[in-house]
Amino acid sequence: MKVFYFTATGNSLDVAKRFGVEIYSIPNVLRGNQFHFEDEKIGLIFPCYGFAAPKIVREFIEKITLKSPYIFVIMTYGNKLAGGVNWFVRYAEENNIHVQYADGLLMIDNYLPLFNIEKQKMKKKYTEENLSRLLNDVNQTKRYIRNRSFTDSMLTKGIQYFVKRNPNFNTDKDFSVGNDCNQCGTCVKVCPRNNIKLDEHKPAYGGNCEFCLACINLCPQKAIRLKKESNPNARYLNENVTLKEIIAANN
Repeated sequence: MKVFYFTATGNSLDVAKRFGVEIYSIPNVLRGNQFHFEDEKIGLIFPCYGFAAPKIVREFIEKITLKSPYIFVIMTYGNKLAGGVNWFVRYAEENNIHVQYADGLLMIDNYLPLFNIEKQKMKKKYTEENLSRLLNDVNQTKRYIRNRSFTDSMLTKGIQYFVKRNPNFNTDKDFSVGNDCNQCGTCVKVCPRNNIKLDEHKPAYGGNCEFCLACINLCPQKAIRLKKESNPNARYLNENVTLKEIIAANN
């Protein structure tokens, strides 16, 4: 079994590690020269962005060739999945990747503009119980695609239409760097897009942002902030993942 993942603050990496098999970082695969993979089972694990897949995952799907009788997808999310799973299954089909199993896993939401991480940590989301079910499903080679309602589909279509028509929505123009930055370089190391450079005083962004918020959530000084945040003092790193692992995955 091979599992490919994209992670910013550790949720999807935590899930990928639970399978106990070979795991591959999607950003690192995209930087390499091998784009054809085969195995008895192949998994794709990544977060839900805008009720769909992150841009970097879409690029991966467009570029990669996967050969397996059983391809499974787990989309991590923190609030609402809408039609994200079904959107991705169709997107994968359009790129000759045929998915046999696809579901979501509710976890802590790290989307700082809307959610307070401290309040998220207090919510009972039954993540471990649901993850055990997903692991068991895949181990038993279960075939299943998560259902979605008409409203779910329209939510995904609506958000994706909005994002497409508003190119300045969720970009690094929304970030600011305070004087408490000590130029440790963590933000540079955790960025999956290589979008951050250190100038003489503070991080400088290049405009090619995934808006994964890894640089903000993982800054040791909490020096990087958004223009609008639910709780500017709250940050998140999955408790089962280390900063070193995030750096290895994204840089």
